Amino acid sequence: MKYILILVLITSACFAQKTAVYCIGDSTMANKKDPERNPEHGWAQVLQPFFKDDIVVVNKAVNGRSTKSFINEKRWDSIYKKLKKGDYVFIQFGHNDEKIEDSTRYTNPHTAYRYNLIRFVKESREKGAIPILLTSIARRNFNEKGVLVPTHGDYPLETRLTAQEYKVPLIDLEYYTEVLEQSYGPEKSKQLHLHFKAGENAYYDKDKADDTHLSLLGAKTIAQIVVNQIKVLDDKTLENLKKGIR
Repeated sequence: MKYILILVLITSACFAQKTAVYCIGDSTMANKKDPERNPEHGWAQVLQPFFKDDIVVVNKAVNGRSTKSFINEKRWDSIYKKLKKGDYVFIQFGHNDEKIEDSTRYTNPHTAYRYNLIRFVKESREKGAIPILLTSIARRNFNEKGVLVPTHGDYPLETRLTAQEYKVPLIDLEYYTEVLEQSYGPEKSKQLHLHFKAGENAYYDKDKADDTHLSLLGAKTIAQIVVNQIKVLDDKTLENLKKGIR
């Protein structure tokens, strides 16, 4: 029993010395069940391999959550309690804050959404952690002319404005994923998402055409974009994170 306790203490001490990267957000980030079979992946689910062992990705993103429901379900509180000096918090919401028919999730982008982001930023800094804001990834939403049409309204704008006002590092994923979708084009971009005919993939028994969520290719490509942007961001608070990139 004594040796088990010593092992637990050593393991805990080793983890405490590592830098945690907490990821909070929605299904486009979240870990998916049965990853060996399930073709759907969140981009934060595949983020760990981009970092050395002294950086630990703690993916707390959850399917279907908005800033409002993430806070109301006490998910943020559970992270706040664990945050320590030098940790990082990746914050990417918006997809579900848009759900205007759902009072448990909807937020006005200019009021509640903005103030929820500010709360994440301020409370992260209270603990000595470094917040990073990310705009929502683009949906694969091409019109009949092959033009990618935005779907997120003012939420990405408010994320950018909050980052600017509070001097928070920003990764403008909406922009970079728009560029990604456009580079693939209307047809090939299906590979970034979940497009299968019935029986084509064992995980789906019916046709699947999901232009929001990500395939393994889409998730890995976006995770690489995130890492690339960390490398080029001119912010001294990111130096430790940059050193941890493989």
